[in-house]
Amino acid sequence: MAEITASMVKELRERTDAPMMECKRALSEAAGDLGKAEEILRVKLGSKASKAASRITAEGVVAIQRTADGRFGAIVEINCETDFVAKNDDFLKLASDCAGLVLSENPADVAALSSLPMGDGTVESTRTALVGKIGENMSVRRFVRIAASGRLASYVHGGAKIGVLVDYSGGDDQLGRDLAMHIAASKPKALDASGIDAELIDSERRIAAEKAREANKPEAMIEKIVEGSVQKFLNEVTLLGQVFVKAEDGKQTIAQLLKSKGASIAGFTLFVVGEGLAKRSNDFAAEVAAQAAAAAQR
Repeated sequence: MAEITASMVKELRERTDAPMMECKRALSEAAGDLGKAEEILRVKLGSKASKAASRITAEGVVAIQRTADGRFGAIVEINCETDFVAKNDDFLKLASDCAGLVLSENPADVAALSSLPMGDGTVESTRTALVGKIGENMSVRRFVRIAASGRLASYVHGGAKIGVLVDYSGGDDQLGRDLAMHIAASKPKALDASGIDAELIDSERRIAAEKAREANKPEAMIEKIVEGSVQKFLNEVTLLGQVFVKAEDGKQTIAQLLKSKGASIAGFTLFVVGEGLAKRSNDFAAEVAAQAAAAAQR
């Protein structure tokens, strides 16, 4: 039997929010396979064991810049160590200026962006100087530049913790803003089912089948139950299948909304600050000391 270490239990707990002993039992049952253990917890605990995907795990901001005609846009994520610094004016300016450079210069990657001129030096020298001034590390994590097939709508939410660019055609400016706000709120994984990883769909299929068997459903019904569960899952994670957050009847999907407006969506980009990153762990005294030191430099 594979050894179940404390670090494995901790990682599974962080992925799922499941109780520690449930995590340990699931890992034992899965012979130490984290992916299989997560599936086991999903079967036993349902959606309560699937929270990690939306958890914000690091600090920073998302900045967006667009051209006036809405044809081109840029979205950038810049990270720092504490939320206190994420509200610093100099840090916010760095993020905004980086987004402007991505929009105007179209760099190939973060390294290329870092070498572009900024102020009296480059993006990298500006970042380094700001690190020295504030006393906290920061980094340009990622960016996307979009040339729209239609026009771009944007939305930044939650103190710049979530940013969206959506490429749409038809409709009006209000529709574009509504679509961007919906994406920020509902966090779809893809536009439609074709954008969902086949392995993820297979995982949902296995989970649904196991749940049906544990509920003693007739074997002849399981395939139908599984397909229904998979379709429900796809509706929840794809933009076109989701129910519009402002739907008056609580039923209108994004696909139906677009049809009613004679509009379409070519694609979207969603950044959630810190998504997929491990958050630094500080004790409270250290956090206060870091904030006081940063404030003294302002």
